[in-house]
Amino acid sequence: MTLVLDSLTKSFGEVRALDGVSLTVRPGQVFGFLGANGAGKTTTMRIVLDILLPDSGTVTWQGRPAARVPRRTWGYLPEERGLYPRMTVMDQLVFLASLRGIARSRARRDVDHWLARFRITEHAGRRAEQLSKGNQQKVQFIAAILHDPDVLIMDEPFSGLDPVNVAMLKDAFLEMRDRGKALVFSTHQMEMVEELCDCLAIIDHGRIIALGTNEELVHNAFASRSQVTARFEGTSPQIAAWVQRRGGHMVDSTAQFTIENSIEIAGLLQDAAKDGLELADVSLRRPNLESVFLHLTGRELRD
Repeated sequence: MTLVLDSLTKSFGEVRALDGVSLTVRPGQVFGFLGANGAGKTTTMRIVLDILLPDSGTVTWQGRPAARVPRRTWGYLPEERGLYPRMTVMDQLVFLASLRGIARSRARRDVDHWLARFRITEHAGRRAEQLSKGNQQKVQFIAAILHDPDVLIMDEPFSGLDPVNVAMLKDAFLEMRDRGKALVFSTHQMEMVEELCDCLAIIDHGRIIALGTNEELVHNAFASRSQVTARFEGTSPQIAAWVQRRGGHMVDSTAQFTIENSIEIAGLLQDAAKDGLELADVSLRRPNLESVFLHLTGRELRD
C-alpha cells in the first residue's frame, strides 16, 4: 500500500510545470511538500487525483495506476474554497458523502460527530457563505475525510485557521496517520512541516531538489555548519554588495551567512569593521528547514 510518483512531467504551453517528479508516500506517513508559488505542488497533487493528466510518468497506489483506483481511495482538501455557498453545512456534507457511496443516515451521524469535534455544531443549518473562512476550512476538511479515504491530499490545509483550530486539524489528521492513512500536504508554514512530517520534498521550478526527513535535509545542506545572522546600521547598496561578496544572502534587512567554525565568524566581523560597516546585531544559530529552503532555492518560501 504505497503511493508512488515516477518521473512525472507536465507542460502548459511553453511552461514546464513538472520536470521528472518522483517520490514515494507510505501508509502511516505524513509527507510534506514545500515550494514557492508556481513551483509545481498543486499540479502534482492534481495529477495524483487524476484531475490533470501528466505528459509522461506514472502515479500508482498499491501498484495500480491511480486512474484505476476507486475514487473513494482519495480525499482532497484544495487550497481554494470548494463549498456550495448557498447550501447548508449539513446538507452539502451529506450530499458530498453520498457521492462517495456513503448512506445518508450514516453520513448524518458522521457529520454530527465531526461538527461537534470541531466545535461548530451550531453551524449545521447555516449556509456556507455565512461562515468565517476558518470554519469553511473545517467544513472542507470534513468533506475530504467523511468517506475515510486511504490517501488524504491537502493543499494549504491550515490556511485561515487560528491556533486553536490549527490544533484541532492537526489532531484529526495525525489520528488518520495513526490509523495507517497516507497523508500529503503542502504549506507555507515551515514549523508545521518540521513538527508533523515524517518525510518531505522541496520542489523548485518543477523539480524536486531535496527529499528526505527534516534532519536529513538540514544535514545534507549544511553538514556541521551554522548560520550567522547579521543586522547592519543602514540599508545602503554597499551593504548588500558586501554581503553578496562574502557569500551571504539578504533577507529583509538582515544578512545570513553559513560558516564552518568560530574562526570564520571572527574573520567575518573583522572584515565588516575594516570595510566601514557598522553592525547593529549578530546572532548564531543552527540551520533549520527555512535555512535549507533559502540555501537551495535562493528565495524565501513565500516569495
